[in-house]
Amino acid sequence: VQLQASGGGLVQAGGSLTLSCAASGITTNSYYMAWFRQAPGKEREFVAAVRRFDSSNTYYSNSVKGRFTISRDNARKRAYLQMNSLKPEDTAVYYCKARRFDVELWGRGTQVTVSS
Repeated sequence: VQLQASGGGLVQAGGSLTLSCAASGITTNSYYMAWFRQAPGKEREFVAAVRRFDSSNTYYSNSVKGRFTISRDNARKRAYLQMNSLKPEDTAVYYCKARRFDVELWGRGTQVTVSS
């Protein structure tokens, strides 16, 4: 059972990136899926989440609302984070998380760097 985040990279301010979280060993539809990020010297913070069994029910932090979109493809066992209008303050390591009752999984992070 594991999660693997990918898709990070270096992008200019105003650009876009799509992160992918590949899950193995779980049925993603039955898990709350979320993205968090951690910038250097800061605590890990919530970015976006999608509820179990209802991919239309999503949540975002105020700092990314309107710019980022979380989605999932249950057939491919993946969650995505589409990031548009990126800002230098979005620079961080991004982590995906899956949670179902008392089971919590974290993937290794993927670095996103936004240059000004």
